[in-house]
Amino acid sequence: MSNPRTVEVSAIADTVARLCGEADLYLPEDVRRAFTQAQADEPSPVGREVLARLLENADIAAEEKMPICQDCGLAVIFIDVGQDVHLSGGDLAEAINEGVRRGYKDNYLRKSSCHPFSRENTGDNTPAIINYSIVPGDKVHLWVVPKGGGSENMSKVFLLTPAVGIAGVKKAILETVEAAGPNPCPPIILGVAVGGTFDQAAVRAKRTLLRELDSVNPDPEAAVLEKELLEEVNKLGIGPAGLGGGTTCLKVFVDIKPCHIASLPVAVNVQCHAARHKEAVL
Repeated sequence: MSNPRTVEVSAIADTVARLCGEADLYLPEDVRRAFTQAQADEPSPVGREVLARLLENADIAAEEKMPICQDCGLAVIFIDVGQDVHLSGGDLAEAINEGVRRGYKDNYLRKSSCHPFSRENTGDNTPAIINYSIVPGDKVHLWVVPKGGGSENMSKVFLLTPAVGIAGVKKAILETVEAAGPNPCPPIILGVAVGGTFDQAAVRAKRTLLRELDSVNPDPEAAVLEKELLEEVNKLGIGPAGLGGGTTCLKVFVDIKPCHIASLPVAVNVQCHAARHKEAVL
């Protein structure tokens, strides 16, 4: 048996701090490519103009080192820890929270975390929302996904009856997008999880948002469903900024897992057009 590889949690804190800034200031390249393609395909002149302004906004944010959006989001962290890694030097969760504190303070990002009743701001955007996974290998893979309130508020979890089948799943997803209308700042990205359990589906739906927008789902069944849903969502005509057009959604990500014979969980995580996500491997 080989010795585990040691990773200092201080390095994780430093990385989270860096990624918080990069995620809020710089539009991901895959999202930029999707904007450009949508601009070429969009039939509505108003829709094309909105997409042009979104690209301009991203350029100004990068040049001026300012946030892409005033809502710098809750700090959602996904961390995959290799089973051959020994974490040293302190508490992992505290290191991640320290990274969030520094990243949001040093980059002058808006802090959005508050007590649910008093609405008192925690002051440093902690606690981070941390999703842990243990995976094979000796690496630590980190993703920082700032999640804004406008799109998160439009997300849904359904416990459907198995009898509704795939038609019922599609209906629930389309009704979610239609009810959301312009509120989540379209063009949106949809993360969808089908199957599993109530709690697992919600996390899996959010995790799908880590994928590149121009990636192809390795699950053929999910890939077909992604294509069909994207076409049907864009037929709703909500369009960029909700002003009408053919680009309501840039991408649908679908994750399908087995579930209980009596259940059909479906989670829909709605992501705004900024689709912020940055990652690093230690």
